[in-house]
Amino acid sequence: MTTIHASFPSQRLRRMRKSAALRNLVRENTLTTDDLIWPVFLRDGENVVEPVASMPGVNRLSVDKVVEAAQEAYDLGIPVICLFPYTNASLKTEDCAEAWNPDNLSNRATRAIKAAVPGIAVMTDVALDPYNINGHDGFVEDGEIVNDRTVEALVKMALSQADAGCDIIGPSDMMDGRIGAIRAALEDAGHQNVTLMSYSAKYASAFYGPFRDAVGASGALKGDKKTYQMDPANSDEALRLVARDLNEGADMVMVKPGMPYLDICRRVKDEFGVPTFAYQVSGEYAMIQAAAQNGWIDGEKAMIESLMAFKRAGCDGILTYFAPEVAKLLNGQ
Repeated sequence: MTTIHASFPSQRLRRMRKSAALRNLVRENTLTTDDLIWPVFLRDGENVVEPVASMPGVNRLSVDKVVEAAQEAYDLGIPVICLFPYTNASLKTEDCAEAWNPDNLSNRATRAIKAAVPGIAVMTDVALDPYNINGHDGFVEDGEIVNDRTVEALVKMALSQADAGCDIIGPSDMMDGRIGAIRAALEDAGHQNVTLMSYSAKYASAFYGPFRDAVGASGALKGDKKTYQMDPANSDEALRLVARDLNEGADMVMVKPGMPYLDICRRVKDEFGVPTFAYQVSGEYAMIQAAAQNGWIDGEKAMIESLMAFKRAGCDGILTYFAPEVAKLLNGQ
């Protein structure tokens, strides 16, 4: 980029900021409803709207209520809804078999949404932690989270979700080789049009706590996830992981968490030029909400500013619990 060195007063940069009309004219990035993916939490039952205490404004929804949420999202112009199940403790086992049960909570919700709101895309999560009695994303053997046996289970899980009709599968487990294995299995099963958004650069972060409350994994988790999620100190490693997942068949990639890793978003987009997403995770959301509720910040403005940061960093879209609220603002509601 050529740098212009016009001197003052020939160059007055404030000229382009003097009015809303001029600011809008030269704005470099724009946030629209098309940039939003809405993560929602599921639970068993009927007519259930159950607040998540650590995530103000977020609820666990029964299948009938998540269908209503999907309709709301579609009407607001939100293109994708992403499902995360709160699994009953009685269904959590060492073998995690509920993860690929055709009639598990996630698959039932997918079918119900696609039947009622066919125009919205459904994204699902591939990882064993909602179904694992140990709370980990993979199988635990002698204290170790094992890779290859876990990948076999993730393939079965992904196939059950594709059979249920999901549009996007999001492997969030961070096991080695899972993208290639899932892509090959989807092709063999005739699901060649199912999209993979890989959680390629997922860090072992302190910002996931409220999410684990929401899916019921906090109490079950034994130890930490540092042997498979990324070290927060690393940046080059993220590029190697993204390159690997793209080579194995990922269509889109994700950085998680979001705001603490905007540098990673920028590096990924600049290096690969592929559809790049970030997850504004539960801890990020909860901090903004808590500060707003205490009157310490303007919650609405902070919400928009935080989401614009992702666009500025090169993201094509954001998974955010703010999705319906920001969509209403963008739509002038």
